[in-house]
Amino acid sequence: MRLYFITAGAAGMYCGSCIRENALAAELIRQGHQVLLIPLYTPIRTDERDVSERRVFFGGISVYLEQHVPLLRRTPWLFDRLWDAPGVLRAFSKLAIRTSPNQLGALTVSMLRGQDGPHNKEFRKLLEWLQSQPKPDVVTLHNSMLIRLADPIRKALGCPVCCTLQGEDLFLDRLAEPYRLEALRLIRQSTEAADVFVAVSEYYAGFMSRYLGIPERKMRVVPLGINLEAYPQEPRRVGQPRPLAIGYFARVAPEKGLDRLCEAYRILRFERQLPPSRLEAAGYLGPEYRSYLRRIERQMRDWGLGDEFRYHGELDRAAKLRFLESLDVLSVPTVYPEPKGLYVLEAMACGVPVVQPRHGAFPEIIEKTRGGMLVAPNDAASLAEGIEALWKDAATAGQLGRNGFAGVRAHYTAAHMAAQALEVYARLPRGSSHGAAASRRL
Repeated sequence: MRLYFITAGAAGMYCGSCIRENALAAELIRQGHQVLLIPLYTPIRTDERDVSERRVFFGGISVYLEQHVPLLRRTPWLFDRLWDAPGVLRAFSKLAIRTSPNQLGALTVSMLRGQDGPHNKEFRKLLEWLQSQPKPDVVTLHNSMLIRLADPIRKALGCPVCCTLQGEDLFLDRLAEPYRLEALRLIRQSTEAADVFVAVSEYYAGFMSRYLGIPERKMRVVPLGINLEAYPQEPRRVGQPRPLAIGYFARVAPEKGLDRLCEAYRILRFERQLPPSRLEAAGYLGPEYRSYLRRIERQMRDWGLGDEFRYHGELDRAAKLRFLESLDVLSVPTVYPEPKGLYVLEAMACGVPVVQPRHGAFPEIIEKTRGGMLVAPNDAASLAEGIEALWKDAATAGQLGRNGFAGVRAHYTAAHMAAQALEVYARLPRGSSHGAAASRRL
């Protein structure tokens, strides 16, 4: 099949959604399909081989300038190439481009106005380029915030359009008013333009059907899959660990729950008689959350646990695997129902058991893999109890590690993800000219 993926870069951040789409595109290419991974806003950043196109559409600098300087909405396209170059965008993203919803409300709404908004020129650039390429069988959009591309792409290329759903509600719900309500209105108004929606978990399929009013007949599920290249070939042997290494690997942000994991660690040390151990954290830290990490570090020092906590920073792929393999248990106790949980799959693929809140996609992942424990959400005491159970029962911890190791390989590889995506694409009618009519024929 010939498949085009239009994916939104996340400035300088390792983005789980970008990693997912790059892994899917790379696997489909490996299988012999013709795939273009087309970045918007900024180049994507992934810790694997980047298979995306070099050219970036809707360049973050152009979009920002067009939002604030109306004259630049009519300048020649060649002029825009000066600041749409990937190298320029990468450099600028480190200094100025932010992905915080608190700062991007007006821009989000402008994008959702589509060709009727201030970024008409960017829509025309992308459509003209797509028409210059061989006709695809399917075009997939990164998330529902790109939904206004669906109708013009379908009309220009005469092919079905699929829209992935992979966590955008967290961004949308944090938009300031009136931008949040207007963004939701514009997305809901445009859902008929996509032929099918693909959620990354069963939980998220049900949630987004309600959240955006998407008919269930248009909803499919393609679970995450990871590329296991360089991962260990055998699960490790687990003995009684001394000291215990408890790990956190995700964005450092309040919604991911690092502060709650630290509270659980305090309970373990002072109320559950855990001997001096290690609380190891790693992941992307945005400028807006540096003070959050400083508060955590200060709190750990105040508890007398400062020497037992370490933040390793952002890790590349090799460092990530070394980090995960050094752990005895991983926990990312998200405050919100997580729709993806890529870090859980990565830890289990290394044979590390996980302790996660019983919400979002975690229950279905744990049910399939049997690689971890579920605890009450937003409850540090329950989290401490789950970690304590693994600390005190090395046999159970070892069995969960082996289960997760095998379970990821049985259900959550990039090959599994590609096979399920191809099944969805194969059922879409060719030459789609109207999303609603096409979806009825599925």
